[in-house]
Amino acid sequence: MKARKHQRGFTMIELIVVIVILGVLAAVALPRMTNLQRDARIAKLNAARGAMNSATAMVYGSALARQGVAQPVCAASGTTPTTVNATTGNGQICTQNGLVNVTALYPSPAVNGIVAAAGLVQGIGVPNAAALSAEGYVVTVVGGTSATVRVTGGPDPVNCSITYTAPTALGAAPVVQQIAAANTAGC
Repeated sequence: MKARKHQRGFTMIELIVVIVILGVLAAVALPRMTNLQRDARIAKLNAARGAMNSATAMVYGSALARQGVAQPVCAASGTTPTTVNATTGNGQICTQNGLVNVTALYPSPAVNGIVAAAGLVQGIGVPNAAALSAEGYVVTVVGGTSATVRVTGGPDPVNCSITYTAPTALGAAPVVQQIAAANTAGC
């Protein structure tokens, strides 16, 4: 009788099975990882929208209370805000982030308006493009009537955005765009 040899190592079939299993796991796990990044960008967009809504309400209350009243020097920026006009509701108010421009008693659609009031960038003062970019945002102001905040990092940042539209007259309210599939498609 022949003596049986003890097998050492793995057979080719065992190696192929392990490689196939690893390939299937990689194919399933990679898309889930990508979806987490997309979900994070959508969450960031939702956070920006919430901050804009909160800032809109706070600035409105402050501007309404300060309408026609001379304001002291703003401690955050060291400058004196222009008085909020009682007829138009335009001017400036002092916030913890510094001066915020006001249009019709609401934050103006600009970087020194809604973006500064919402505090999308850490620090005091009007955020610049570099600071916004470092936080993952790009802001575009259109004709002084609206400001679009885009979250960068996705495949199509143009379609990963939210728009703030200023009120058209005193007594009207601004519009902060709802989050929908159309403005998260590029996240």
